Amino acid sequence: MLRIFAPQRPWVTVFGMVSEDNVIEDSVSVEDDFDGDDYDYDDGGDYYDDDYGDAGDDDDDYGLVEDDDFDDPGAMVSRRPKLGYTVLQEADIKQRQEDDISKVSTVLSLSQVEATILLRHYNWNVNEVHDEWFSDEERVRKSFGLFERPVVDVSYANEFTCGICFDLLPCDNFASASCGHSFCRECWQGYICTSINDGPGCLLLRCPEPSCKAAVGPDMIDKLAPCEEKEKYSQFLLRSYIEDNREAKWCPAPGCENAVNFAVGGGDFDVTCLCSYRFCWNCTVEAHRPVDCETVTKWMLKNSVDGENVNWILHNSKTCPKCKRPIEKNQGCMHMTCTPPCSYEFCWLCLRAWSSHGLATGGFYSCNVYEAEMQKGNVDAEMRREMAKNSFEKYTHYYERWASNQSSREKALEDLNRMESENMEKLCNVQCTTMSQLKCITEAWLQIVECRRVLKWTYAYGYYLPEHEKTKTQFFEYLQGEAEAGLERLHRCAEKELDKYVTADGPSSDFDDFRTKLTGLTSVTKTYFENLVRALENGLEDVNSTACNKTASPRSPASPRSPTGRNGKGRGSRGKESPRAGVSPKNVDDTSK
Repeated sequence: MLRIFAPQRPWVTVFGMVSEDNVIEDSVSVEDDFDGDDYDYDDGGDYYDDDYGDAGDDDDDYGLVEDDDFDDPGAMVSRRPKLGYTVLQEADIKQRQEDDISKVSTVLSLSQVEATILLRHYNWNVNEVHDEWFSDEERVRKSFGLFERPVVDVSYANEFTCGICFDLLPCDNFASASCGHSFCRECWQGYICTSINDGPGCLLLRCPEPSCKAAVGPDMIDKLAPCEEKEKYSQFLLRSYIEDNREAKWCPAPGCENAVNFAVGGGDFDVTCLCSYRFCWNCTVEAHRPVDCETVTKWMLKNSVDGENVNWILHNSKTCPKCKRPIEKNQGCMHMTCTPPCSYEFCWLCLRAWSSHGLATGGFYSCNVYEAEMQKGNVDAEMRREMAKNSFEKYTHYYERWASNQSSREKALEDLNRMESENMEKLCNVQCTTMSQLKCITEAWLQIVECRRVLKWTYAYGYYLPEHEKTKTQFFEYLQGEAEAGLERLHRCAEKELDKYVTADGPSSDFDDFRTKLTGLTSVTKTYFENLVRALENGLEDVNSTACNKTASPRSPASPRSPTGRNGKGRGSRGKESPRAGVSPKNVDDTSK
C-alpha cells in the first residue's frame, strides 16, 4: 500500500508529555498523527530526511495524506518531501555505470575500455577522473597503463614464440594488450581465468610481461575468457561500482542484491531498502536511531565476543593454584579439591594449600589468612573479580531487555502479517465494516514494530551512560519508562483486546469505541517515542538546560521537562495536565467502557 507523507502541525514540545486523558477528541484518526519525522513506517519505502524538509523545526510532524489527496495527483506530488537516498536495483546500477563510462569517454575522447579502466582506478568518481586527466594526462596514462601506441612492433612477423609456453605458433594464435606484448591465446586464457578466479583483483589486471604495466581491460576479457569467467568478471566490475563508491552501499539483508545511494551529509542515516529491510547506511547495521553508530558498534562487539563468558568465569570460578584450570565452587565448605588427575587441595579464599590450614586459620568455614590479607589491602584479584561480577550483572540487565524487545518486535511483525493476510477480512465480515475503517489496526501494529526497535536500542544507550551522571540517568530512565509504559498499553490493546472482536459471533456494539481507543493509544505512544528519540539525539541536553533554569530562578516551579515529572510530582504520583483547548479529558483506557 502506497503511503504519502505530508507535514502536519506541531503537537508537543520535548518533555510536554501528552497524557491519555487529552488525546481522544483530538485524534479522530491515526492518519493525523501517525508517522512522525522521527520514524519511517513504509513497507519498503524511502526515508524522508529532515534536511530535505523543514530542517531546524524539531516539532514538525508528518502524517498520512488525507483521502481527498488521492483525487489530486498534483497535490500529492507537491506534498511529497525530497528523498535523502535512492535504492538501486541491478538494472539501475548497470545504467548508472554505463552513463559514467560514456560521460568520461565523451569528455576525454577515450575508448569505452580506457574510460572503464580510469573510473575503476578512481573509484568511479567522474569529477576526479576529469580533474586528474586535465591536470597531467601523461602521468595518468603512465600510472594506469593506457598506452597510446604499442611499445613492441611485431607486425612484420608471421610466427611468434610465446613468452610463457615458448611454443612457436602462427600470428593468428596470438593476442596482446595495448603495449603490443604478444602471448598465445591459450596462455592468455589461463592467465585471465586464474586472475578472475582469485577474486576482484582481476579488475586491476596488467600485461603478463613482468616489466610491463599495460592495463588489461574488459575488451581482452570478452575476447579471450570463457563464458563462466566473463560472467564473474562482469559481476566483479558491477559490484566495484558500489563497493568502491563512497556514496553507495549494498543492502546488508540476506539475499538482497539492491544498493542504496545516499546523499552524504544529508543527515539521518536510517534508510529502507525495497526489500523492506531498514538499516543504518553509515555502519550497515540494522536501523538503530536514536543511538549513534559508535555505541552500536561497541554494543554489538560486546555481544559477539567471548568477553562476557570470561566475566562469568571470573565471578563464578577461581583457577586451581596448581593446574590453573577454572573451578566453580558448588558447596559451602572452603576446602576445595581439584578434579583428577590434579587432585590438588586448597583453600577457596586464600588459594593456598589446604595442608597449611587448621584451627589457626579458621577451620573449614573461614580463613584468617585471607582476612588478614584483606585488611592489608592485598586482595586485588578479589576486587577485580567483584568488579567483573558487577559489570556482568549490569550487562545482563541491559542485554536481557535489549534481546526481549528484539523478540517482541519479531513477534509483532508476525502478528502484523497474520492480521493483514488472515484476520482483516474476517474482522470486516464479523463487524460489518470496511477495510478503510480498519486502517487504524494496521497503523497501530506498524507503530508497535517501530517502537520496539527504538526501545531495544535505548537499552544499549543506557548501558553506556556514564554512571557519575546521575541526573541524566534519571532523566533517561524517566523518558524510557514513559515510552515503554505507553507501548505496553498499545501492544496489549492491539494483541489481546482486538482478539475478542475477531472471534466474535456478530457485530459488537463497542467496536467503534475500541477503534477510537486504539487510535488514541497509537497517537500517545508515538508522542512518547518522539520525545525519547529527540532527547537522546540531543544528548539529554534538556537536563543541563533545566539545571540552568533552576539555578537562575530557584523559586520557580519545576520545569515541564524536569525528570521529576509534571507539575513537580514524581513518576509514582503524576499530576494531571491541563487539557488542551477543545480536548476532552476523557481517559483513553476508559473509552471502551
